Amino acid sequence: MDKALADSVVAQFRSAFPDEAFTQIDVLGYGDDPDVEPGETAIRAFADRGGQPAETFQDDEEVMRAFEEAHSQAITWLHRDGQLPSIAWIQLIPDTPDRRAPGAVLWGFPSMFFGMRSDVTDAVPGFASVHTRLGPDDLATVDALINAGIGSSRAEVMRWAIGRIRENPAYPQILMKAREINETDRSDQ
Repeated sequence: MDKALADSVVAQFRSAFPDEAFTQIDVLGYGDDPDVEPGETAIRAFADRGGQPAETFQDDEEVMRAFEEAHSQAITWLHRDGQLPSIAWIQLIPDTPDRRAPGAVLWGFPSMFFGMRSDVTDAVPGFASVHTRLGPDDLATVDALINAGIGSSRAEVMRWAIGRIRENPAYPQILMKAREINETDRSDQ
């Protein structure tokens, strides 16, 4: 990501909070983190612990509770009021040196995550939300389809791929076999 652009995003984000609120703010572009989709920008900010220890899950919960309480107005301004419309998502993490290290595992502890990208089917009746994890090769394939213009998001590309399976002449046979298996399972019960 362009340093001048990243610095501008950091300055705009920081302007909503007191100077001491964060120990580090990372602006993430595509390729910086697997959760950032092609064309997206995201923010990962490490919340200052305010003297709170970093020994237990409860310590991290307390840091995030205190952060939310102290900065609820800024969080509302950013999240609900959409003051950073070009940012796909923001993750706030209770700071530790290990979490700021390159390649750190950033799950398994309390954090705040908001501003998730929306999907055109979010409010459409009859659509189900499906969450999946893709390995590096599958993720690269999906992202290549986005870059080729097949879809504008990973969700859209996944819907497109499923549609191609349904259009395959062999799909009715697959569907029939699945029904046979389900009927056999029901009769065995």
